[in-house]
Amino acid sequence: MFKNKNEGKNNLCGEKIRALRLSHPSKLSQRALADKMQLIGIDVDKNAIQRIECGKRFVTDIELKAFATVFGVGVEELV
Repeated sequence: MFKNKNEGKNNLCGEKIRALRLSHPSKLSQRALADKMQLIGIDVDKNAIQRIECGKRFVTDIELKAFATVFGVGVEELV
């Protein structure tokens, strides 16, 4: 079976999402970020945010675009 060669991580954006969340003016919690994502139609919960940030969960292109929208950055900045 093929193993990811990205240090065992399943996404490239998790660390950047965490950094943006913590540097947000209101220091968003994982739950608050999940709430913001749900407000724009992306069904993720706090546990999904935690798994994304530590690289254990894949991120879809739709979710990536939504994260970029929430943080007011381009998709390219997340990867």
